[in-house]
Amino acid sequence: MRHTWRWFGLIDKVTVRDAAQAGAVGIVSALHHIRTGDAWPEAEIAKRHEEIKAGGLVWDVVESVPVSESIKTQTGDWRAHITNWQETLRRLSAAGIRTVCYNFMPVLDWTRTDLRWSTRHGAKAMRFDLIDFVAFDLHLLNRPGASHDYDEAIRDKAAERFARMSDEHRSALSKNIGAGLPGSADGYTLPQLLELLRTYSGISRERLQQNLIDFLSEVTPVAEKVGINICAHPDDPPWPLLGLPRILSTEADYLHMLNAVDSRANGVTFCTGSLGALASNDLPAMVRRLAPRIHFVHLRNVRREEQSSPCSFFEDEHLEGDTDMVAVIAELLAEERRRGQEGRSDHQIPMRPDHGQEILDDLQRGAQPGYPAIGRLKGLAELRGIERALSHPRYGLR
Repeated sequence: MRHTWRWFGLIDKVTVRDAAQAGAVGIVSALHHIRTGDAWPEAEIAKRHEEIKAGGLVWDVVESVPVSESIKTQTGDWRAHITNWQETLRRLSAAGIRTVCYNFMPVLDWTRTDLRWSTRHGAKAMRFDLIDFVAFDLHLLNRPGASHDYDEAIRDKAAERFARMSDEHRSALSKNIGAGLPGSADGYTLPQLLELLRTYSGISRERLQQNLIDFLSEVTPVAEKVGINICAHPDDPPWPLLGLPRILSTEADYLHMLNAVDSRANGVTFCTGSLGALASNDLPAMVRRLAPRIHFVHLRNVRREEQSSPCSFFEDEHLEGDTDMVAVIAELLAEERRRGQEGRSDHQIPMRPDHGQEILDDLQRGAQPGYPAIGRLKGLAELRGIERALSHPRYGLR
C-alpha cells in the first residue's frame, strides 16, 4: 500500500516533515478554507501542492471535497454546487490528483462526545458515549420528537447522567458534537444545529440514497473522463443520529451505491474504524467483496463497549480494538496483487493511519483531535510491520 498522512495545511501543528519522518510518502489534504459549494480555485490548489512539496512529500489524495447540504437535500443551489464539484475534479486532475474522498453524512461528519478521553494508561483518545449523546439530544438540544428514538431504559440513564453533569461538561459536550468537518474552524450552535435538522424533514433513508445516486450520476462521468477515482467515506458512527438517516454503514449500503452507478471511478473509502463500530460488519469479508472498488483506506481500530447497535466505543490502539487488522491488511494486499496482475494503474492503494491516540509529547502539542504526531507514527509503524510481514517472500502470503 502507499503510506499517506493527513495534513490540514500550515495551521496543522504536525508538519509535512513530521509525516515524512514518521514513514509517510504522500499527503492527504484538502482546502478547508474554501466555502462549501464553491469550485476550488486553481491558484489555491497549486499553493497547497507547493506547501506539501516544501516539506518533501507529494499530495496524493484529496480528503475531502465537501458535498453541500444543498446537494444532499436537493434544495437551494444544489445544481450549481454539483457543477462546481465537477469543475473542482477537473482542476484537481490537471494538478495531478487521482483520488478524491468525500462523505454523504447529513449535517454532522464523524461524531464524538469526548475528543480527549483518558485511556487506562493515560493516553488521550476520542470516544462516543451513547448515554452522553442521548443526554445531549434530549436535554441540551431538545430536539422535537427525540424521545421516540430511544427506549425508556436509555432515556432514564440519560436523564440521570444529565442531572449529574457540570456546566463545564454540558458545554464541552455541545461543542464536541456540534464541531464541523475535521480541519474546519466551523461548528454549529444549538439553534443552528436544530435549524439544519429541520432541512431534512421529510427526507427518508430511501430519499437520501437516491439523492446520493443522483449526485454520483452527475459527477462520476466527469471523474472517469479526467482519470480520478472518487470514493465515499462510511458513516461515522454507522447508525442514525439526531433523527437523520445514514446510508453508508454496511456492505449492503455500499453495494446499492456501487451497483446503481457501476463505474470503477465510483468507489469506496474503506474506514475500518467507522465500519468497525457496528458489530455485524465483518470487515475482512467486506474488503474481499468490495475490493475492486476500494480506492482509499483508513486504518484505525475501535473498541466497542457493548455489542448492540448503537453502542458506546472509543478509538483504541491500531492493533487493539475489535477489528482483526492483520486479516484486513491481508485482504488489501491480495487485492493489490490482483490489480497488478491486471495491469491496473491504481494497483497501489493509498492508506493512512487514522485517529491515533495522543501519547508522550502529543499530550502537550495540542494538535487536531484524532491527528497527533506520535500516536499516528506508532500506528503507521505497526501497520507497516504487518504489511511487511505478510509480504515477505519466505514468511508472508503467496
